Amino acid sequence: MPKHAVIVAHPSPDSFTLSVARTYCAGVRAAGQSAVLRDLYRINFDPILKESEQPGDGPFTPAADVAAELDLLAGSSAFVLVYPIWFGTPPAMLKGYIERVLGSGLSPRALHSHLGRPPHPLLGGKQLLSFSSSGSTRQWLADQGAWVSLQTIFDGYLARAFWMDTPHHVHFESIHEGLSQAKVAEHLATVEQQASAMCSRLAAATSAAKAIAGEPRHPQPQAQA
Repeated sequence: MPKHAVIVAHPSPDSFTLSVARTYCAGVRAAGQSAVLRDLYRINFDPILKESEQPGDGPFTPAADVAAELDLLAGSSAFVLVYPIWFGTPPAMLKGYIERVLGSGLSPRALHSHLGRPPHPLLGGKQLLSFSSSGSTRQWLADQGAWVSLQTIFDGYLARAFWMDTPHHVHFESIHEGLSQAKVAEHLATVEQQASAMCSRLAAATSAAKAIAGEPRHPQPQAQA
């Protein structure tokens, strides 16, 4: 059963951002797959990278809270980032999670190694999907250079640095207090469609992997004695 790690960062539990994360998880579970929701503000995640957590070339042991997160994320086939855009970038809380958890133990030398480098043990070959939102329009973000920067640094760079599959990004613009329920429903329907599409991709990949391994795609019932 494919597993989706959904990582969301917003201080308000009633925010549009949290609604997106919950809707995605519900869609995944409705498709018979597994979703792990990491609500960074509600779990009171500490985003501050400690001096002892700076990776080098020697043995690396993650802090206890980071090790617990890595255990929860282990085995995920898709990583879904859900966040608002503040001052042209994602919240510092999410950046801290990437530094401390997703990048745990990844040294600068590993990032700059040549082709043939081993895949990232947690993220290598996995799907990366982002849902972002902003009070302004995407065109305004583009005019400021923020949209291209976000795609370059927070989508493309993460995919390349962590050896992930081609990233996909869904953005909701003009999200503000007083947004009509009809518009919210329309956006959440888009989230449901994205969850369904991701589940289909992962199911197909799982089926193909089983076929290559010589396993039956669907377990056959055993004959009664």
